[in-house]
This record gives sequence, C-alpha cells and structure tokens, in this order.
Amino acid sequence: MTELIRVEDLRVVACGERGEVEIVKGVSFALEQGQVLALIGESGSGKTTIALALLGYARRGCRLSGGVVRVGEHDMLAVSESQLQKLRGNRVSYIAQSAAAAFNPAKKLIDQVVEGALIHGLGSRVELEAKAVDLFRDLSLPNPESIGQRYPHQVSGGQLQRVMAAMALISDPLLVVLDEPTTALDVTTQIDVLRAFKRVVRERGATAVYVSHDLAVVAQMADRIVVLNDGQILEQSDTAPLLAAPAHDYTRSLLAAARPDATIRPPSGIAENTPLLTINGLTAGYGNKNAQGMPLIRVLEGIDLTVRRGQAIGVIGESGSGKSTLARVVAGLLTPALGGLTFDGQPLGGRLSERTPEQFRRIQMVFQNADTALNPMHSVGAIIGRPLKMYFGLKGAALRERTHELLDLVRLPHALAERRPSELSGGQKQRVNLARALAAKPDLILCDEVTSALDTVVGAAILELLRDLRQQLGVSYLFISHDISTVRALCDDIVVMYSGHKVQAGSRESFATPPFHPYTDLLIHSVPELRQGWLETCGATSGTLPPVGARAAVPELCTFLNLCPVRIDGVCNRIAPPRHSLDNGGEMLCHHDGAQLIKTQRGLVVETSGAYA
Repeated sequence: MTELIRVEDLRVVACGERGEVEIVKGVSFALEQGQVLALIGESGSGKTTIALALLGYARRGCRLSGGVVRVGEHDMLAVSESQLQKLRGNRVSYIAQSAAAAFNPAKKLIDQVVEGALIHGLGSRVELEAKAVDLFRDLSLPNPESIGQRYPHQVSGGQLQRVMAAMALISDPLLVVLDEPTTALDVTTQIDVLRAFKRVVRERGATAVYVSHDLAVVAQMADRIVVLNDGQILEQSDTAPLLAAPAHDYTRSLLAAARPDATIRPPSGIAENTPLLTINGLTAGYGNKNAQGMPLIRVLEGIDLTVRRGQAIGVIGESGSGKSTLARVVAGLLTPALGGLTFDGQPLGGRLSERTPEQFRRIQMVFQNADTALNPMHSVGAIIGRPLKMYFGLKGAALRERTHELLDLVRLPHALAERRPSELSGGQKQRVNLARALAAKPDLILCDEVTSALDTVVGAAILELLRDLRQQLGVSYLFISHDISTVRALCDDIVVMYSGHKVQAGSRESFATPPFHPYTDLLIHSVPELRQGWLETCGATSGTLPPVGARAAVPELCTFLNLCPVRIDGVCNRIAPPRHSLDNGGEMLCHHDGAQLIKTQRGLVVETSGAYA
C-alpha cells in the first residue's frame, strides 16, 4: 500500500507567562492510504494537539516548533498560510467532538455542508448538493433528500454528528481527522454513528485519524493504535495484537478503565433498611399547564422510587429519558405536577420555598460539567468554603482546616486551594465539584452524569473515589448515567428509564442475567466490547421488527413500542403494559413476563462473549 501520512519528530510547545513548555515531545508515526489510525490517551496526553498538527494548525497559546508532518506530497509545517487554507476542508478535513457547537444555527444544513466545497471550487451548487444527498444516504440519515433543508436544532445529536461527517467527506479528502466524534452521544446513538462512519470510510477508501480516550470504541474503528501519555508515544501497534497483549502498563490501565464494572465493586453492608428518600407517583414536565394542572410537555410519568440510607441507586437511560429531570425534582429545581416526595420521614416540598434550610443542606447535587458548575473567578478554597460558611458559620483557621480536610477526602493537594478552576485538569475540577457537595455534610448526593465528560481513566478514578467516600461517610447516591457499565460499578440497585417511564428496576445482581426489558437489553448490547468485530455483530439479534397495526387511543401505551423487537400486534399497540415482579426480585413494565423474555435472551449470554458478566 501507499504511505499517505508521515509524522517525524513532531514537537509542539505551549507559550505562557513562564516561557515555553513542550507538550508534544518528538512524536513519529506513519499511515498508509485507506487505513484508520487511532490516537488514544487520557486528557492532556496530546492526542488532539497532534491531530490538529495534521492540518498544520496549533491552538491559541501553542506553536508547532519542529518536525515533519507530511500529508500526501504536502509538508503541513512548511507550506504557507495561504496554501494551508487551500488544503484545509479540501485535502484534509476535520470532524469535531461537538457538532452542536460547530454549526451555524441560522443556516440550513445543506448550505453548511456544501459551503467549503464551493469555496474550494470543487463543483457547482447543484452537483455538490446532489453529492451531499448521496452522503446523507450513505451515512444512514433519515429522509436524505430533505434533511438538508432543516436547521441544526431540528435534528438529533447523532444525526448532526453524521451531517458533520458529510461536510468533511464531500471534498473527497486525502485525510479525515475525527476528534472524539461520539464521546457526547448516548451509547445506542454511538453505535449508529460508528457504523455509519466505518462503512463510509471503508467504502470510499478514505484515510482517517481517529482521536479517542476509549479503547473499546477504537477497537471497532482502527487498523493501528498509537498510545499517548504526556505528549509521548508509549506504544504503537496494529489493533489486534495491542488489544491481545499490550506491552505498556499504561495501555493495560486503559483496557481496565474501558469496563469499570469489571474492576470496581460497590461496598457491601453499607445500605440500611431505613428509607431516606421516597418518591410516590411522580409526574413532572415543562411548559404551560392545562386545565388539569398538567404540563404540556411531560417528562416523567408515575415514578415510584425509594433510596435507603447508605444506598446507591443508579438511574440509566438515553438523553430525554427523564433521568436528569428526576434529579432536578429531588433537588427542588423543578416542581412536580403530581406525586409526593418524603425525605427522612418528613414531606419534601416541590418548591425551594417549601423546604427547610436543613433539607437544603442534606441534599446536594454534583453536576455533569464542572467547567460550568465552578465559578471561574473564585479560587478552589473559596468555592469549597462557601457552603462551610453558609451552613456551619466557619471562618479563619477553622475554615482553612475544614477545606484541607475536604481536599484530603477527594484526594487533592492542599496547594490547589489557591488555584482557580482554569488551572486544573478535568478530573481535578470534578473532584472540587464533589468536595463542594461534601462540604455540606449531605445525606444524599445527586450525581448527574459526573463521569460522562471525563476520559475513561479519570472517570474510573472518580468512580473509585465515590465508592470509597460512600464507605467512609455512609452517604447515599442517586447516580445518573447513560452507561450501564458505569452504574454497575458503583450502585446497589439500578433503575432503567425510557421516555419518562421506569421500565425496569432491580438489584445490581439482577442485571447480570436475563430477563431484561427489551430496552434494557438494547442498552446492555450497546456498550462497546474490547474486541474487533463487535460493531458488526452487536444488535444483530433484534432482526427485523415485527409488524404492528395502528395504535389504539390509549395514552399509557408502551413508549418503546416502535423500537421493540418482541412487540406483539394486537396487544402492545392496544393495551397499556402491566408492571410485574420478576423472580430475581426486580420489576418490569412489559407485556412479556420474565419467562418469555428469558427464552429470547438466554442464548445471547453465550453469544456475546461476556456482555452480561
């Protein structure tokens, strides 16, 4: 094969008040035409900086200080800026992590997809729009002939990510750089996007560099893997031998972090029998209310849930399932339309004005994105100190001592108290976020996707910290996530939500083997496995969806009906599903009983190489 990419002794420096610091330290690798190379490592390893260097670009505050970056016949570090402008978006394309931030909200999708190709003079508008529609079709976008007439906010996150891929591929580039393109997506959406990317890259013979922190995802996409840490290559190899026998300890840590439930176990004997939080018949939503006092947009329907003292309950589901809305109701940020909440035997008001200062203190929330949750103008000490002043009146030496104790709890050095959030890594910021919640000495912490914005190694460390804090302090967690592996690593019990309904609930152990609600089964099969070829076989057990007739006018019908591979015509589309108990102690919202589902799911345990282990 023909060598297309060659990087030799690439060096990049960061320029700051203290001078220049080298952040990419003599990196070298090569890539042949038609291959996919993965750059993998945790945050700060230099993988995105190296990927951007392939476009001859360095982020603000950085400088490409040395080496050779050859793409085809072009040395991207030696050509002029005007030549780079002709190459970017033409010979070299880029797919960013956040498609939502990359699109102009005021322009139609089709106009943005063809804009770069028009600027480079690669065809007429008619020709390029026809090519864009072909790409939409290849990328499995719905209604490929008309989806381009929509605006970015009118399509889902997964669809927008595929539209961005069409924008990158429309110029038939020599190289496509994919920078964490599925990190922000739900696991089920991620599969669809990965399949579309892989098929189009293979069919069009594109050469790609895929940036990721997740080895399980990379295993599905890459022919070769380069493992990075602190701006240096620790290991590089073809994918299969690297997964089978990694040579470096750091690579082995990445493999372990890809499945936290295989290495982390929740502590036993912590949970008591005393209920701490009880939710009965909760219905909540947004928008104006009708004559019956119900919100126009219902997000939660009839939720019952009990969290015991010292217990960790995981709530999983895709975006829009209602899991974050549930946390907002418990936190008092959203008033329920129906139902009631009880906290430690006392009514818990739906409005903040109906809660006591003690209830405020005892329920704390750790938000998903520490970057927006921490005030960038305040020091770490001031951020942690605020609840200490508000709830306990601490000041002076007592305040400093307690701040240092909290930093010790979350395993951060005392010196960080003087720094601001912008000076911390992602994992450090999330630890500060957690320390602020712990400062109030809460009984219940609401953890809303606290590891989803972190790389796998740092995320696994945060999970271990949460587990140890629970054992040490006896605090309860309502832990919200879209990843069942993460939830099984930390929680005693699991609740699965879909479209505002609790479709399955049970102990962590009950989620080890069937029966599963069909949606739970989909979630379990959507967690990437550390083996090549998984992407081509996952979800294949569903087959063609069985036909189903028109729905009856029953508003409580199963919300998963349109996607369910075991739906029953004349039943699922006519009658609301019952909630029944399972032999393993769990419960399920489905017309099928446990025995029926076991017949269809039992054989999958063997076929999926430990997906349920």
